[in-house]
Amino acid sequence: MDLLYTLIIGAVAGWLAGVLFKGYGFGLLGNIIIGIVGGFIGFWLFAKLGVSLGTGTISTILTSAAGAIVLLFVVGLFRRN
Repeated sequence: MDLLYTLIIGAVAGWLAGVLFKGYGFGLLGNIIIGIVGGFIGFWLFAKLGVSLGTGTISTILTSAAGAIVLLFVVGLFRRN
């Protein structure tokens, strides 16, 4: 069940990051991967900065989406060159 939860959170976060960062969509599977990796980046980055959005599903999605946006920004730097 945890794997399914992680995939759903990753998909939502990846989709949200793709919507906010227009032009960087990678399809459904790509967005799920971007969202999952973005979740790790978001939680690591927020912990280093001492920021917490609280607990629960919404805060997890927002943290994962923030990490996914950072990841898409970095990927965009390499993709354009």
